[in-house]
Amino acid sequence: MTGATSSADVDPRASAGRGIAIEATALTRRFGERIALDRLTLRIAASESFALLGANGAGKTTFIRLVTGALLPSAGKLTVAGLSPALQPAEVHARLGFVMETSRLYPELRVQGFLRFMGGARGLAGAALAHAVEVALARFELAAVATRLVGNLSKGYQQRVSLAQAFLTDPPLVIVDEPTGGLDPIQRREVQTLLLGLRGRSTLLLCTHDLDEARTLATRVAVLSAGRLVAEGSPSQVLGGGDELAVFRAQAERAT
Repeated sequence: MTGATSSADVDPRASAGRGIAIEATALTRRFGERIALDRLTLRIAASESFALLGANGAGKTTFIRLVTGALLPSAGKLTVAGLSPALQPAEVHARLGFVMETSRLYPELRVQGFLRFMGGARGLAGAALAHAVEVALARFELAAVATRLVGNLSKGYQQRVSLAQAFLTDPPLVIVDEPTGGLDPIQRREVQTLLLGLRGRSTLLLCTHDLDEARTLATRVAVLSAGRLVAEGSPSQVLGGGDELAVFRAQAERAT
């Protein structure tokens, strides 16, 4: 399904949570002569689970870096809860959690110590910090490994630790880049179950090229190709049909 999605298409549960909206209008990012994101117009509703799909180099990571304020737009407009990541990065950062790659964790820290460190970096202290860490350990089933070194955990447990730090302050927006990349089937199911349990609580922006994962976790998806938005709608609308890759092939041709 191409074109904009009306408010009637948005998951009705979106209004029940405490998430925040992301809005992009003609958003463009260039790197020299290369256009990484090309006039993207997109709205992610508050509290919905939204998956951004596309092959490597489609523009997914660029969009995430713009949302977090790590990159500045070359043109166009982007707001997170009505705030500009480019002009108000601190205010935006206070409202989001980011699930980093497991390789970016601190392997020399113990799980509980790592969560305390990340909570402190987000302004938590004293009883509030202790409570947030306790809740995160329970929510992501990490109590049994709380005193183990992060670097000695399986990749599945490291991904749980990454999820736990992102939700420490219960942020209204959580960005998850390749949620289950490199995990075995059992670990994938465990992480997906955790994310499903959090759906509707905050706005979830999932960046993936795994179509099954998008169908499982997202209430709405968008496909990027060569930096352009080429399809948008529910998972069944965009990924339905016999050839699930057809949308990538056909829409990529239209985008050129």
